[in-house]
Amino acid sequence: MFKRLIAVATVSLLAATTGIAYGQTQALSGGASMAPGTGAANCDTQAVGKDGKPLTGAAKNSFMKKCMRTAAAKQCEANAVGSNGKPLAGAAKNSFVKKCVDSAVK
Repeated sequence: MFKRLIAVATVSLLAATTGIAYGQTQALSGGASMAPGTGAANCDTQAVGKDGKPLTGAAKNSFMKKCMRTAAAKQCEANAVGSNGKPLAGAAKNSFVKKCVDSAVK
């Protein structure tokens, strides 16, 4: 039983780190949308209640939606650059991030 738990934890950790590394590669390359599965794998591993048990049902769905939006917002803010190469600010940045997050989370 304990060996099985260690094996599952190792595979989960490997999958999470691979997803994170892939997401960082996408962010550095300037991709505006999230890499498929990158945020989902990371959010899925974080979907644990206060008692340490995995979330299920509506609680998990709500957590996953919030987590995916947060991850997308971080990546979209990093990509908020104008046509002149300068970072966007104010309303232009807010508009860009909102549109980017909406398209990434769909």
